[in-house]
This record gives sequence, C-alpha cells and structure tokens, in this order.
Amino acid sequence: MPEEESPDAIIARVIAAEQAKSQLRLLTCGSVDDGKSTLLGRILYDADCVYEDQLARLFNDSKGRVPVGDLDFALLLDGLMSEREQGITIDVAWRFFETDKRKFVVADCPGHEQYTRNMATGASQADTALLLIDARKGVLTQTRRHAHILALMGIRNVAVAVNKMDLVGFDRTAFDRHAAEIAELAAALGLTDAVAVPVSALKGDNVLTGSAAMPWFDGPTIIEWLESVDVDDALEIGPFRMPVQWVSRAGQDFRGYSGRIVGGRLRPGDALMVARSDARAVVTRIIQECDPGQAVAGQSVTLVLDREVDVSRGDVLAAADGPPAIADQFQAHLLWLGEVPMIPGRQYQMRLGTDEVPASITALKHRIDIDTRAHLAARQLAMNELAVVNLAADRPVAFDPYAESRDMGGFVLVDRFTHATVGAGMIDFALRRAGNIPWQPFDTAPDARAAAKGQRPAILWFTGLSGAGKSTIANIIDRKLMAAGFHPSVLDGDNVRHGLNRDLGFTEADRVENIRRMAEVAKLMADAGLVVLVCAISPYARDRALAREIAGSHPFYEIFVDAPLTVVEARDPKGLYAKAWAGKTTHVPGIDAPYEAPEAPELRLASHDVPAEALADRVLRLLELGRTLKVSDN
Repeated sequence: MPEEESPDAIIARVIAAEQAKSQLRLLTCGSVDDGKSTLLGRILYDADCVYEDQLARLFNDSKGRVPVGDLDFALLLDGLMSEREQGITIDVAWRFFETDKRKFVVADCPGHEQYTRNMATGASQADTALLLIDARKGVLTQTRRHAHILALMGIRNVAVAVNKMDLVGFDRTAFDRHAAEIAELAAALGLTDAVAVPVSALKGDNVLTGSAAMPWFDGPTIIEWLESVDVDDALEIGPFRMPVQWVSRAGQDFRGYSGRIVGGRLRPGDALMVARSDARAVVTRIIQECDPGQAVAGQSVTLVLDREVDVSRGDVLAAADGPPAIADQFQAHLLWLGEVPMIPGRQYQMRLGTDEVPASITALKHRIDIDTRAHLAARQLAMNELAVVNLAADRPVAFDPYAESRDMGGFVLVDRFTHATVGAGMIDFALRRAGNIPWQPFDTAPDARAAAKGQRPAILWFTGLSGAGKSTIANIIDRKLMAAGFHPSVLDGDNVRHGLNRDLGFTEADRVENIRRMAEVAKLMADAGLVVLVCAISPYARDRALAREIAGSHPFYEIFVDAPLTVVEARDPKGLYAKAWAGKTTHVPGIDAPYEAPEAPELRLASHDVPAEALADRVLRLLELGRTLKVSDN
C-alpha cells in the first residue's frame, strides 16, 4: 500500500500547486446590455466564489427582476446604486476568482458609449478579453469600437461570447451568422486568436459546462478557453526597461532608483544606461521583497548603481546594449475620450510612463470609421472617435513602439486646464523629421540683439472682442515708442490673415492654429530684440496660455481690452456684428462663438470708460517706460 501523506505534506502540496497557478488578467466588454455582468456573475457563482451573505442578498434582490427560478447574476458586480437603478455598468468592476488550473483578475467594463474611457482603461491592463454580443442583435457599432480598442491595446486573444442564445431558441443558424461576422472583424483587426462561443449567461449554457441545448457546438466552454489560452509574456524576453518613479536618498551614502520594471530581466553586474542622456552605469544591488539576485518585468524594485548619474523621475533606465528610441515627434493611434473635441495645434499634457511633457497634435491624418474601418478626412475628433495622428512633444522622450511594449509606447493626454484625461494613444513610430531637424545655433544671442537696440524685448498680447479697441490702443503705443527711439512692431490679427494665415477660416480649429502661428512669429520678433504688440481676439484661454509658453523667457503681458458686447456692437468698425445678426457670417465671438475672458491678465483696460490715449499710457507704465516717455499718471 502507498504510504499515507502527512497533514504537513498535504498542506505543502496544496500550497505548491497554488503557487504554480498562472494568473490571467481578463477584460469583459461589449455593447450595453449584452450581458457582460451577468456572464461574469454566473462564472463567480458556478466557481463557488460568492460569499454566503452575498448569495442571500442575490436571491432576495433577484425577485421580480428575472423569471422565477433564475438569479440576476449582474447584481454581483453592479455595486453602485446608480448602476442598479439603470441596469448598466458605469465603473470598471474588478473581481478575483480561480479554478483548479488558473487564477483570474477580471475587469468588468461598461458597455455604454459614454463610458468608453473606462473600457480603454481596463483594456490597457488586460492580457485577454471576453467580448459579448447579444444573439438577437449581433455585432453593433459599440461592439466594433470595443474590438478596435482591444486590437489597439495589443490584445490578440479574444473569446466572443454570443450571449442570450436562450432568447433565440438556441438556433444554430443565428450563431453561425454572428460567428462569420466576428471572424471577418477579427481578421481585419489582427485579432489572431478569436473564438466564438454560443452561451446563455443566465442559464449557464457553455459557461463552466457544456450545453445540452446546443449539442451542435463542439468548441470549448468559456472557462475551458480561459484556462487554456496561451498568453505569451514576451516582456521578460525583451530588453530591460524601467521608468524611474522615485530617486531615494536614504542618508548621505545611499542613492537608489525606484520603479516598476516593464521589460526584460536584470541581475547585479548588468550594464545600464539613462535613455535620454546616454549616461552609463553598472547595477551593484537590487532591492526588492523577493530574490535580490534577479528582477524581471512586472516587479517593483530599487536599483543601486556603481556610480552617481543624473537621473530623475521620468527618466528610463535601459539595457546598455538595447536602448529605446528617443524622439519628440511621432505617429500614433489616438482614442479621443474628452467631451470637448480634439483640435490639432492645441496643447495637452502627455504622460508616457512616469514622464510628463507638454505635447500637441500637429496633424490629424485620418479618422477611422468604426463600422467600415475606412479612413476618413477630419479636422477634429469628437468623443470616442479613433484616429491616426502626428504628435509633437516639447522635448524628446524615450519610448518603444506600442506593438513592442504597451508600457513604453502607450500614453494619455491630459487637459492642462481641467486635468481630465482626454485621450489615450499608442505610438506607432518616430517621425523621420524628428531626428533630421536639429536646432541651428548662431553666435549672436537674442540678448545681444536687444542690447543693440537699447531695450528689453517683450510681447504684449492684446485680447478682447472685435471692436473693443485692441488695434487702436496698440497703434498709439507703437507711435509713442517709435517717437522715443524704441523698436516696436505690431502684429495685427486681420493683417496676418492677408498673408501667413490666409488659409485659415474662423472655426475653433482655425482659430487655434491662427493663434499658434501668431505666437511663433511674435517669439521670433522678440528674439530679434523687438517689443511686439499682438492684436488678436484670441477667444480661448488655453490658446492664450499656449502663446505665453511659446514666448519662453521673453516677458509676456496679457492685456485684456474689455468692452461690453452692446458697446462693441454699437461701434462695429468692420461691420462684423451687423453681418452676424443678418446671418451673413458665422463663428463670431460673443455672438455664435464663445469668448473666454482672461481671469488674471497683467492688465485690464476698460475701453468703454477711459480714452484710448490714457489706456496706452497705462500699458507703457506696465513696461516701466512711463517716465522715459513722460506718460500721464491718470
């Protein structure tokens, strides 16, 4: 007879078996009301992962919601009161369960188009996905949108659950029709392992066990597929990457670099480099909770190097023999998540790993039609739209293409005013021109050019409604500066539209680009040592903020020429308001387009209360030229 195992041996064997189980990060997605929460709730229930108090509440809350004898398994996941009231998932619900073969971390994502950003968040962290469709409805636009996002996020293994088969009488013809459409979509998007499974989440058919109602299906159940799907973890095989999150200085003699390894393996003695600076060092020590002799992708560690190098948060430590790419311009796929449309030229904050840098969309190459996958011309992106764009950052960043590394190639765009995440992007490659256009240095610095003119350069940015008096005041200042021997220049919005900006109209997108170009020209003029007077309505606060940033080290004064709408309409020097009210022109700030008044300008000029001459003198005093020019103190 075999020798009976001791209790300690049994415990040790069980623990070893548990530790040997692989873990799968799973995403459930699909259109609203396709049964995602119900399917996942059914899995938790059948896998005995529901506590007794949850089970009691489930039996009680299911009464009146589903047919007698059934349970509303979605209630196990829809924890928010608003979700239960609406019968939809709003937030990403995270759940954990395991079978005899595998451990699972599951993100149940909302199906409603309004919450696509939540689904994208879940997809960015998942290994594989369960994509649901309703057997009665088939593949919908939101189904296609979620499939696109899965493909963009690098997920290639997808099980498509054709749910609610009980509501179509377990009809094989219906399933075959949907399976064919799914296969076509998967092939077009590059989902290399996509299997369709007919299920009834409510009844449990083909979830954990096969279905007696569908003997014609000989494929895997949902759980069988999840337990067997092979998710190749290539991160540990690739070159070493660790975005630095924190530099630790625990005492005078200790300097460590902390972060999460997102690619490769590392041992003491390995040579590393700081990606952007190319500084080299050797790892002398790895500090972590487990094996100090080795670290792999997915682990958070602190590294000690053999010499001090200039490293800060946002830098990337990389294998010395396999560095990432460095660039400031890229092509990327972009999923727009903001309620305010994306407009090329507007600046956002780009977060890539632990790095953060101002960036803007320089070109919207094409929008991707979700239903047909066609490439469509577009000038801006609305919420939940996908596109291919060119992106420019204010300085070079370290990256790998998203196809090679999700962590090193995935980024988000953040609105610099509201701090809301407005875009999720995947870098395709660096643009060739990013490395071909270096800055050309010249011996004569801007300070020397200003000194030769005997003045300090500055940019005075006059903003206000049309007819407020911007150009009138700037003209007076220009005349007085010239008379006193200074070197000013006026950059007027209307005049610039006759040449440099003649290709731009008056839509929001055109106004954004108009202001960006004027700001760049104003900076070049200031570099030449001039005092630049810019007169432009510039109705959007964030675009005026961008102009200030473009100015760089030059003094920048935002001057708000304030006059009520009734006053400027009465003045109407260009007949603009009369045309607007007659329906002969559109996009007029103050009429059918917004004007965002400055909240904290350097100077506010009430042009309807004070003569233009006196207002010009106030500006000259702001420049500290009042005494030189003998201006009025009124």
